[in-house]
Amino acid sequence: MRAAVLHEIGQDKLEVLDDVEAVGFGPGKVRIRVRATGLCHSDLSAMSGVLPQPGPFVPGHEGAGEILEVGEGVGHLAVGDRVVVCWLPACGVCPACKRGQTELCLAGFMNAGTPNFRRPAGDVFGMAGTGTFTEEVVVDAGCAVPIPDDVPFDIAALIGCGVTTGLGAALNTADVEAGSSVAVIGCGGVGISVIQGARLRGAAEIVAVDPVASRREAALRFGATKAVSPDELPDAKQQVTAGEGFDYVFEVVGRSATARTAYDTTRRGGTLVVVGAGAMDDFLQLNMFELFFDEKRILPSMYGGGDILRSYERTIALWRAGRVDLAGLITHRVPLADINEALDQMRTGTALRTCIEM
Repeated sequence: MRAAVLHEIGQDKLEVLDDVEAVGFGPGKVRIRVRATGLCHSDLSAMSGVLPQPGPFVPGHEGAGEILEVGEGVGHLAVGDRVVVCWLPACGVCPACKRGQTELCLAGFMNAGTPNFRRPAGDVFGMAGTGTFTEEVVVDAGCAVPIPDDVPFDIAALIGCGVTTGLGAALNTADVEAGSSVAVIGCGGVGISVIQGARLRGAAEIVAVDPVASRREAALRFGATKAVSPDELPDAKQQVTAGEGFDYVFEVVGRSATARTAYDTTRRGGTLVVVGAGAMDDFLQLNMFELFFDEKRILPSMYGGGDILRSYERTIALWRAGRVDLAGLITHRVPLADINEALDQMRTGTALRTCIEM
């Protein structure tokens, strides 16, 4: 079967090969025919080595498809079921799950160390234990979440990561208050989803911050009240908040420099939400006095900071009701053979989300 493979961490191009085999099928597993997958910035981060990922590997963790085969002991799924791929499944029995913090379950991360593809040249890993830039993938049954028949595969793929992360950061982690002021730094697919979440919560002012003009224009269509470049953020802070700072600032880039900017842009007593996934050697510097004196809340948001399955259900309900626009997030579509074109679209910021169609 075909799959897009990164041979070595640090390379910037994928090779689409037809000699890849999905392996590992057995009890507790399912085989999925991938129908659509989105390109998330975390895929680029894994390719560059910012996020830890063994190689060679098949990127992709934001996908949807249908069940081809069900392993022994899997009772809640059947051949033909439509599913979204969940790269962070909850085991249900670990301390984090028992506390209701299923987004902190480590079971899914343990899968990342087991190859789930093979080529004649040797084993190949899957991104975050999944790997959706492929025609088929074998995953734990918990990674396959059934979706209703009325949800298209491309919409379902977005729910698998970016939309859930962005909406959840605003709705779960920050719990944005109606009438508040919000700034969102980084307005790709996840940042736009944060904006939609803040709009749902009734934020009075939502300032989108991004260096790419097309993304700023898109942010206004999705609910931002103002869109500025990073250089214009200080002026926006002055105009919108009289210089005090925003009630909520979301960092959706994953760099210490933008996190520091986000901290400085948050009002005293306000909330900074860190959504972007950054590198382990990129340190955010804060002094002990400002931490004490400013009393700003710093809230990391992992996968939207809430129960993942419930978040999927909520997003589908909001989409059906027309309260969130998911189709509009897909600005480009390419076949798997053109996956490197999709990578370029992400790197240059010309795409909010590119859908890779199988």
